[in-house]
Amino acid sequence: MIRTSPVIARLDQGESAYGLLNSVPSPLLCEMIALAGYHFVILDMEHLLRSGDELMHCLRACESAGISPWLRVPEVDAKLIGRALDAGAEAIVLPRVESAEEVARAVEAAFFPPLGRRGITGGRVTGFGRLPLPQYIELANRARPIVPMIESAAGLRALPEILRLPGIGMVLEGALDLALDLQLGPDATHPRVWEALQEMASHCTAAGIPFCANPRTAEQHQHWQARGIRSYLAGEDRGLLNSALKARLASLQIAH
Repeated sequence: MIRTSPVIARLDQGESAYGLLNSVPSPLLCEMIALAGYHFVILDMEHLLRSGDELMHCLRACESAGISPWLRVPEVDAKLIGRALDAGAEAIVLPRVESAEEVARAVEAAFFPPLGRRGITGGRVTGFGRLPLPQYIELANRARPIVPMIESAAGLRALPEILRLPGIGMVLEGALDLALDLQLGPDATHPRVWEALQEMASHCTAAGIPFCANPRTAEQHQHWQARGIRSYLAGEDRGLLNSALKARLASLQIAH
């Protein structure tokens, strides 16, 4: 059933929150990420083809293991956003956001009238009727389920206006795509990208909205901590798994 986001609650209470992007579709892996101590996992649909059944199993695995399931959708699709929230996704991550109008459409899709245009259902998020619909609508309309990703110069320019919209729970950075958009190649640590990330964080701090950093180096992590940033994306499970597998093999080959 719908609940206050534990991730947002942690941040509101001055605690830190750590998440991971899930690019290896697997309910078992979702459980492993949860038991490793992460607070939220972003199930990716932007770069992956995922079936409805697989996604539902991942949502249930997250719920069972106690980690918040967020969903990165490929675009602002009102029907998909509504179905994802109905299925139990706690937040909707919007990639490559470039305008406040785009985010406003996602907010409208996530909220019920009079705040939005989302349709009502009495399914699993209400406990199949255990939670009365008026109470469910009230709780849902108090949530902050929209998480824009800023991955371009246009998105950065639009960020101050985006942050004035209701329902924004967090802002994620996409340094690699931002570097590509700035014609810098796939260089997420380029000084111009780093400068843009500082601007993003400053806009978020001024608006009172959490900024989620994705540190690429230990020095970046130390910088964000010194700035008071408390939400972090630890990267992508696929890359971390690949690195761990290669490192293990290398260690065995050296020993031999």
